[in-house]
Amino acid sequence: MRKIEMTDQLWARLLAMRGSAGSVSVDESDPVMGLYAPIAAAKDGFVLAQVGQSLDGRVATPSGDARDISGPDGIAHLHRCRALVEAVIVGVGTVKCDDPLLSVRAVKGPNPVRVVIDCQGELTGDERLFRDGGAPVILIQADDAPQRVYAADVLRVARSENGIDPQHILDALADRGLRRILVEGGARTIARFVEANLVDRLHVAIAPLIIGSGPAGIALSPIENLTSAHRPSAKVYTLGSDILFDCELKLPARSATGQGEDIRVADHA
Repeated sequence: MRKIEMTDQLWARLLAMRGSAGSVSVDESDPVMGLYAPIAAAKDGFVLAQVGQSLDGRVATPSGDARDISGPDGIAHLHRCRALVEAVIVGVGTVKCDDPLLSVRAVKGPNPVRVVIDCQGELTGDERLFRDGGAPVILIQADDAPQRVYAADVLRVARSENGIDPQHILDALADRGLRRILVEGGARTIARFVEANLVDRLHVAIAPLIIGSGPAGIALSPIENLTSAHRPSAKVYTLGSDILFDCELKLPARSATGQGEDIRVADHA
């Protein structure tokens, strides 16, 4: 197990890598650089999905209380990831349940553009991220969703039979120069990007508590046999208060074709 010991010098180096025009030499024998440099130095598009969960795989109680599942080092890790990407994606359910700011507060660094998938146009515009004066907000809605005025850049995307294609979301963000992406929640939103083979790395941070019941961190389609289970290559890090699995998910088919499977993002987060 590799230990993450972040220093001000290392963090400044990582922040300097963001959007670097030239090639970046990375010493991945250093755990900090091995974990974070692939995010910071990515140039041709990089999608990271992040889940913070309990020992028994829960991300909230049955009533929806998700506060304080991650320990302080798990929260710092999440905020580092936010600072190193250009945009963070969440589904409408995450916004309705948690009313998050999606900003960088636990570490020094820039705030990412905040992207919300609201296929049906359910948000009212009164949510905190529309009113906090923080980083820009991009709202992804289906082209037939009810139209409202938001303090956001609203992108109307064609709806297919099963919702909005996650590849179309990434394409729309790339058109705006946003290529390093963090998919932060909820469980079904993360699952659809994973099942579409659009996620390069999956970070699963596990905190030492047992909740007993409640929603899981990732809601993938069911399988019949363990032979069909995802078995990604993974490195394990201790963050301090939490343990992190850094899983490499991208399959060769995506790197060869540039396309994901025909999986769609449905109307729920």
